[in-house]
Amino acid sequence: MLYLDHAATSPVRPEVLEAMRPYLTDVFGNPSSHHTVGEAAASALDDARRRVARALGMRAGDVVFTSGGTEANNLAVKGITLGALARGKRHLIVSPIEHESILESADFVRRFHDIEVSLLPVDGCGRIAASDLQALLRDDTALVSVGHANNEIGTVQDAVSLADLARDAGVPLHLDAVQSAGWLPLDGLGADAVSIAGHKLGAPKGTGALAVRGRVPLEPLLHGGGQERGRRSGTENVAGAVALATALDLAEVERVDVATRVGRATARFISAVLTAVPQAALTGDPAQRLPGTASFTFAGTSGESVLLELERRGVVSSSGSACAAGSDEPSPVLLACGIDPAIAQTSVRFTFGRGALPDDAPEHLARLVAESVRAVLA
Repeated sequence: MLYLDHAATSPVRPEVLEAMRPYLTDVFGNPSSHHTVGEAAASALDDARRRVARALGMRAGDVVFTSGGTEANNLAVKGITLGALARGKRHLIVSPIEHESILESADFVRRFHDIEVSLLPVDGCGRIAASDLQALLRDDTALVSVGHANNEIGTVQDAVSLADLARDAGVPLHLDAVQSAGWLPLDGLGADAVSIAGHKLGAPKGTGALAVRGRVPLEPLLHGGGQERGRRSGTENVAGAVALATALDLAEVERVDVATRVGRATARFISAVLTAVPQAALTGDPAQRLPGTASFTFAGTSGESVLLELERRGVVSSSGSACAAGSDEPSPVLLACGIDPAIAQTSVRFTFGRGALPDDAPEHLARLVAESVRAVLA
């Protein structure tokens, strides 16, 4: 079985498992406890915080450990928006192709806190134009929140240009970097807040972080003992923080080589599929995309049927975001890109991991895709 759904989740790396093991066994203390057992845990937590901050180009005190990307995105959108209410900021900007955790958080502050939400348009490739952001920025804008790389089509945004515009307007920019972490550099982008999730990097599910620059007011969502400098109460998951930091460290060391190698294999795969399958159309930006993401529509088929045929041939992939799996509705991401609803329901996403593939893998996979599409059309 060949697993090509790494955008949904990835296996825990052995090095990560070994790094977190002591904090699940011998070094089990509560990092808030003022004794030697607790202090050992606190020291590991502090070290993990510094390492995550370094990879994100932030300060250690900016990092809030969370239960994953969804919580990090909720904390960013709700926390920063609500933190700006005291200054009369009642306007939020997001795009229609964001992860559900961003869009649902935006809808929450709209419904319960009377926040006006503006949607940034995207082009047919899922790209945000800087001029469109410029047109939406206002004096009362509390936050701009966009995905660094889209989890369905892989399109990468020009984060630096968006951050420059937001900064000039005095508005913080939040980047959802759950998909791009480990594939693209995250320091130097100019964002005021960045979300990441461990299970996309080789850490366990249930680990993540939001880094928020100290100058940005942040209203906590969880209240209690005041952990994480008062921004997220609750006893910290020390083993999870160590796992996240270790996975991020490993990904950063390998990033350039892995992105180059996987990007070349993905490009060959895309070319081979487009050649072998007349019905295939690539979604997302053909150039500005994540190295390991290839998403297609196959006109005249059912995406779910193609997935079943692929699995019969030993290939596991998906129709898009795992968080929306099981929905009968066309992908909102593809609809926002202007793709016809009937065509959108034929989409299949292939996302490669960081491991090595056989030299002939791209072409072999393309043949399996072609066989699967023909079987569905037969």
